[in-house]
Amino acid sequence: MLAAFVPIWTLTGLGWLTGRYRLLGEDAERVLGGFVFHLAMPAALFTVLSRTPLEFHARALGAFAAGTAATMAVAFALAVRARRTTGEATIGAMAAGYVNSANLGIPVALQVVGDAAFLTEVLLFQVLVITPVLLVLLDRGTGRRLRPGRLLTLPLRNPVIAGPALGALCAGLGWQPPGAVAGPLALLGAAAVPTALVTLGLSLTGGGGPRPTGAGGEVAVLSGLKLVVQPLVAWLAGLLAGVGAAQLLALVVCAALPTAQNTYLFAREYDSGTAVARGTVIVSTALSMATLALIGWLLS
Repeated sequence: MLAAFVPIWTLTGLGWLTGRYRLLGEDAERVLGGFVFHLAMPAALFTVLSRTPLEFHARALGAFAAGTAATMAVAFALAVRARRTTGEATIGAMAAGYVNSANLGIPVALQVVGDAAFLTEVLLFQVLVITPVLLVLLDRGTGRRLRPGRLLTLPLRNPVIAGPALGALCAGLGWQPPGAVAGPLALLGAAAVPTALVTLGLSLTGGGGPRPTGAGGEVAVLSGLKLVVQPLVAWLAGLLAGVGAAQLLALVVCAALPTAQNTYLFAREYDSGTAVARGTVIVSTALSMATLALIGWLLS
């Protein structure tokens, strides 16, 4: 099982070296990240989902949801107790429980679990259920007017959601796109995993954004919630729900993924908790290489 992490570590390390010595310039992380988010990852998700029979693992997804809800609730409560604003508390909750299901989730799922079927359920759950709740709280915290149209059109405006949604639609209808369409999309999607891992390594150099200052304690607590508490609660919930061994591995691995980079993007957009968000993304991402390997070994 640990051998499955060797390509992840290698490409992430290559990305770190690339960023450390600025081999691709100052904007490499932004450019490669944009390529992965807008082009390669949607193509990869579409290709995987369109070729995968639709399944819904209610018990496993329920256990994942339980871990997410519990972890985010604890983080939000701790932030409120520390007299943070609603916006800062919301960003803290997101940092503690919103997993990196796209950029890192895809390569980890393919290497460790063997497929990305359950990960897609997690991705859709986060975007269709968790994200609207976060947006409502952030809008309230910053005094913005809630725009229902913004929530309803979120799947259409988010390429990482549009890709798997279209793929799931094709699978549900039993229709395969013609080779002239499927071939280029599969070729583009093949670049998603290696590019995402190199981009991940670039992000670990800390370039491209403010460094977390004066937020070390919060970052440590949120990283602990993300990498330890969330997968532990998900594991316990999975056992109580009678989830099988294979699905339990997928469930816990997905719950143990680090904080999504979208957390920092949300924090920057709403000008709330940016230092804590970026710090938790960097710290949880760096440490997740070890925690994910440990989980893979323990549950294999």
